[in-house]
Amino acid sequence: MIKTKKRHWFRVALGWEHSVIPVIFPRVLLCAAFAVIVSVCHHFGLKVSLPFTDSLIPDVVLGLLLVFRTNTAHERFWEGRKLWGGLVNVVRNLARQIWVAVIEKESVDREQKIAILRLLVAFAVATKLHLRGEQVNSELEELMSPSRYDKLKTMNNPPLEIAFWIADYIQEQYYRHRINIYQLSDLHKLLDTMVDILGGCERILKTPMPLGYAIHLKQLLLIYCLYLPFPIVKDLQWWTGPVVGLISFTVLGVEEIGSEIEEPFGHDPNDLPLDAICNTMRRNIEDLIALAPKVHSQYGSDKLA
Repeated sequence: MIKTKKRHWFRVALGWEHSVIPVIFPRVLLCAAFAVIVSVCHHFGLKVSLPFTDSLIPDVVLGLLLVFRTNTAHERFWEGRKLWGGLVNVVRNLARQIWVAVIEKESVDREQKIAILRLLVAFAVATKLHLRGEQVNSELEELMSPSRYDKLKTMNNPPLEIAFWIADYIQEQYYRHRINIYQLSDLHKLLDTMVDILGGCERILKTPMPLGYAIHLKQLLLIYCLYLPFPIVKDLQWWTGPVVGLISFTVLGVEEIGSEIEEPFGHDPNDLPLDAICNTMRRNIEDLIALAPKVHSQYGSDKLA
């Protein structure tokens, strides 16, 4: 049973594990230190105070940052989550239909079904590794035969190879009269959906935010944070450094969060929990394997006849 954990408000606010503070702290420190230098110059009489262009720079920076950057990154993150949620449902449905619909006339039929059900989990694991740019590893070795595992290590797109093995099994069951034409069509449709989900994830992965926009946004943020001390040093004096540090923390933090979640398939704390999702699918399949279908041979044979 999965229990929802309610976290205390202050515990969340002061949390460190999933925060971007460790990443942006050097940048914030740099901006605050620069602001302190400006305060020192102003204190010794140097004319460093400049007019505050409140209608130009802040609007451009915050508009690009908080609207376009955040919305685009969150859209990619949420689309990735919907795709993986869809993969969980398709794997469950395909596993259930194979386990119940495919007729068992020989003892080897049950063994083949168990092997194929575990290949469904292997498809999800292989997709995870493929999206992360990682090689086939022991996570997949225990979900398939040694010969298939060795074959998979030589493939450029392991999930597609696994999908081919599943399709080959489904077609074989039709030729062996273990399923009828309607069941064959339904199973292939579910398998096609799995491949479509793989393609959707690859589209997110291989279509990053345009580099030119990312560079321009970071340059604009840098200009904004370094310009900020000049219009406020006259009024804030020695408070300029802390105030600039706080504002820099705000805008740089939002930008960094967008950078993390725009590629949602990695290992960052704010990325999608793909390991947990794959483990959930594996537990579902093992639970299904533990159940013995009550209606098989006679009813299925009559229907096929």
